[in-house]
Amino acid sequence: MSTGEAVQAVPARRSLRPLLFGLAVTTVLGLLFGVPWWTLLASGAHWPTPVVVGGTVLFGGFALAFPFLMFQGHSRGRDWASRIADTTLGVVWVLFTWAILGNVLRAGLALGGVADPLRSRITAAAVAAVSLVLVVWGYAEAMRVPRVRRVEVALPRLGKGLDGLKVVLLTDTHYGPIERSRWSAGVTEAVNALEPDIVCHTGDIADGTVAQRRAMAAPLGEIRAKLARAYVTGNHEYYGEAEGWLGHMAELGWECLHNRHLVVERGGDRLIVAGVDDITAAHSRTGHSMDHAAALAGTDPELPVLLLAHQPKQIADAVRHGVDLQISGHTHGGQIWPFHYLVKLDQPAVQGLTRHSERTQLYTSRGTGFWGPPLRIFAPSEITELTLRAA
Repeated sequence: MSTGEAVQAVPARRSLRPLLFGLAVTTVLGLLFGVPWWTLLASGAHWPTPVVVGGTVLFGGFALAFPFLMFQGHSRGRDWASRIADTTLGVVWVLFTWAILGNVLRAGLALGGVADPLRSRITAAAVAAVSLVLVVWGYAEAMRVPRVRRVEVALPRLGKGLDGLKVVLLTDTHYGPIERSRWSAGVTEAVNALEPDIVCHTGDIADGTVAQRRAMAAPLGEIRAKLARAYVTGNHEYYGEAEGWLGHMAELGWECLHNRHLVVERGGDRLIVAGVDDITAAHSRTGHSMDHAAALAGTDPELPVLLLAHQPKQIADAVRHGVDLQISGHTHGGQIWPFHYLVKLDQPAVQGLTRHSERTQLYTSRGTGFWGPPLRIFAPSEITELTLRAA
């Protein structure tokens, strides 16, 4: 092949990317909306023609409008579009999931000798009923102030003076297009009632700028802690204005652990509380990056380390740097079942306390808020109270 031919090949390959992306999006949308449409309306139930036509127009209209609404909402910052698009995504995901399971029921009915249209009508009714119940329940779960999840963590290097230290973890508050100032105030009230020693926020404060979400974030300034309030960035800060949120959290009185640490002391014993930027920071235009060495520079290697890092997969570097406990969020526990199976493909933990070396443990929160669809199904939100115990 000549040099000229090689140069010509690159633009040709690049020109296929929009086509392949469009094909992938069309396929995904076709499945998400098509499977529920077929299960509910077109599989053999023989509904009256007006029902089929009306349902088809409804599914088709939302499928066609969805990309436009997502673009207007999440790229252009129009909250009204985000609310419609996000809710649509949540509802259609639930319908898609239970339509697939409903077709297992259909197969069982067929084996039992139940013929159409009764077989398809039973399936459609079951899918619709279960989906409706889960959407209503999931919305209530998403919008409520999270329950407190209490976990004890034994840290062998923790000094006796710090035994019983209470660390409260908030993460993934995701203040966004749905106004949740009252919810945010309720979270602050719940945290303060725990009388924590340390309060941590491990990122994804908001979807949007400080100017857009200032009212919802304001109650964070009222959170009380005896020793420290510490914050690190999440990936969503880097979709918006990471520097803006770092500055705003500092204004609210929080310690922004932007690849740095602080030391807390009680009863004559000390604990290093360190934080690193989210792993996605390196791909942003902020100049930020995850840097464990910088975060721990100058620390006493004999002291235990509590590390704030947004994503569980940052644990590999935590292990290499001898961290005792990393606390993270990001996964939302899957948020809407069975999405946690996809999360497992990207993260070493979805929720809870896990061990990753003889010294290093990881606690992954299911998140305090929610992203996108205002639903939480079989993945409840949480305010985490971690009680640290000396061995």
